[in-house]
Amino acid sequence: MGTKLYVGGLPYSTTEQQLSELFSQQGSVTSAKVITDKFTGQSRGFGFVEMTTEEEAQKAIAALNGTQLDGRTLTVNEARPQEKRTGGGGGGDRGAGRRW
Repeated sequence: MGTKLYVGGLPYSTTEQQLSELFSQQGSVTSAKVITDKFTGQSRGFGFVEMTTEEEAQKAIAALNGTQLDGRTLTVNEARPQEKRTGGGGGGDRGAGRRW
């Protein structure tokens, strides 16, 4: 069990400061990050919070998972390691079937 939490269902207007303040009611927050779109800079509606101890992380999950924030239901659980991504999309055999 880790201390890094995934937080889904965030209102798009939520700031990292607000996210940190929300979770600090359950314990000490090491970091809070709202994930944004790399092109537009707008929130993608989820983020990550790191708590100081595993106990605080569990307390935050129990207290905040399923609660409402600005009309949206939060999903709070332990963050899983990021899956490796393969590079680039297909494109493979372009022009297959064409007759020249």
